[in-house]
Amino acid sequence: MEVRPGLLGKNVVALQRVEMRMVTWMCGIKLKGRFPSKELRERLGIDDIALVLQQNRLRWYGHVLQNEDDDWVKKCMEYEVEGPRPKRTWRGVVKEDCCRARKLNKEDAMGHTKWRKLIKDIQ
Repeated sequence: MEVRPGLLGKNVVALQRVEMRMVTWMCGIKLKGRFPSKELRERLGIDDIALVLQQNRLRWYGHVLQNEDDDWVKKCMEYEVEGPRPKRTWRGVVKEDCCRARKLNKEDAMGHTKWRKLIKDIQ
């Protein structure tokens, strides 16, 4: 999956930089080596940190949606906070993940095995 930096927060970009420093160190590559990030990740058999974070967010979202309607975690997810709204919320990021990146909806999350397969299969 190719992740555009404009869609990511500063924290995710910082994580990607640190991840690539560790990947180059694990591969024994010096900075002058100039290997593409994708090639180095393929050598180690790992995914981009942004993709892993997205999959984990969607996995948790599916877990929460499968809970009973009176479950406190599900109620917290639907709770509206008064006052000034933050620029990005967890719910907003999950909505972006579902709609734009994955074309998923709430109904998909109701089947546990189907949901896990959907979020794991897409690269």
